[in-house]
Amino acid sequence: MTQTSSNSEPSDFRPTAAKHPDTSADVIIVGAGPAGSTAAIYLARSGIDVLLLEKSVFPRDKVCGDGLTPRGTKQLLALGVDVSGDDWLRNKGLRVVGGGTRLELPWPTLQDYPDFGLVRPRRDFDQMLAEMAVKAGARLHVGTNVTGPIRDERTGRVVGVEARTENGPVSFHAPLVVAADGVSARIALGMGINKRDDRPLGVAVRRYYHSPLKTNDDYLESHLELWDRSNPSDPKLLPGYGWIFGLGDGTVNVGLGMLNSSKAFGKTDYRKLLRTWLDGTPEEWGLREENAIGGIGGAGLPMGFNRTPHYTDGLVLLGDAGGSVNPFNGEGIAYAMESAAMAAEAILQALGRPEGVSREAALQGYATAMKDHLGSYYRLGGLFSHLIGKPSIMATATRLGLPRKRLMYLVMKLLAGLYDSRDGDWADKVVRSLTRMVPSV
Repeated sequence: MTQTSSNSEPSDFRPTAAKHPDTSADVIIVGAGPAGSTAAIYLARSGIDVLLLEKSVFPRDKVCGDGLTPRGTKQLLALGVDVSGDDWLRNKGLRVVGGGTRLELPWPTLQDYPDFGLVRPRRDFDQMLAEMAVKAGARLHVGTNVTGPIRDERTGRVVGVEARTENGPVSFHAPLVVAADGVSARIALGMGINKRDDRPLGVAVRRYYHSPLKTNDDYLESHLELWDRSNPSDPKLLPGYGWIFGLGDGTVNVGLGMLNSSKAFGKTDYRKLLRTWLDGTPEEWGLREENAIGGIGGAGLPMGFNRTPHYTDGLVLLGDAGGSVNPFNGEGIAYAMESAAMAAEAILQALGRPEGVSREAALQGYATAMKDHLGSYYRLGGLFSHLIGKPSIMATATRLGLPRKRLMYLVMKLLAGLYDSRDGDWADKVVRSLTRMVPSV
């Protein structure tokens, strides 16, 4: 493969293969998912020499719900992405199913966020962002499996990364390394930054199905209770939560998740659980084995800042590598992109200063900004995850809460993080008050 020039069109997308000698840069970004590519776009647009290293080859798949709330939509609009085309399916709210109730909650009208969400498969979504990074000037190496950091023997700072490619091992060097390598977090682990077991952790499985009836849904559908109704005379309540997101092309993305606060966590066959739940859904939905597309994929969901610090010794952690998944709802893309935007701002400030304490202060500012931005909210999310891990509490809350639309309006704003940071209505003020009552994580 040859390198794509910064002014090429997406149709000419040809990422650089690792056999070329361009192995040094101002910034190395490990991982070309939503976090890594977003950071690369912002930095490259500002003239920073960026190496973007991706272990896979595009297009590639990722286990994800493929749905974006308005928080994610905001990040795309900030990048200048045109979301008006047919390759984006808009949604206008959240449908919550549980306790015998189905409630449709439109996305709120806010100053801070748009009033629509989006759906696009990660196979297309991630490649689209990587293409934008290349067009902005980033040098993308695919098929480059980063195995660990290179550290300065005297200072211990990260000064690059080691990688495996089809052409053999390669060393890449830069004064700053951005780890956007997902839940594996190899760079962080190589720097001795381990995950915190006192923070939430989730697991999710998902599969695609042909489903003409559910494919053009205007709402993201969330199931707070997973019922096994394969035997109608003896329905069983299963642990976890589920989703059904229409993709607009005759197919749907269906999955379920579970938190480590549940006693069933780590003891459950999640793939079997997904099939059992879907066997109890209405047959006309088509969510049966004969309509399945491919296998069932699974992934971990690192939540609530379960890996910190977000900056140390020349290493910046983004997205899942820094445990940025929302513990309230399992949403990861929006928060990954938010972390990337904040990190890019800090890196630009740092690289504009001389090496030394002032540059380090700017980089530490990213960790502080992340804490200020989400620390208290994620503390609340951690408390919430402990509560819903208890089936009796979850069942009672669902039964009593869902019929009360005003209460659910507040709950939706809290769980989706869709509230205005200034002014706003009564629900925005309640959520802001709650975040002020708890310390940051």
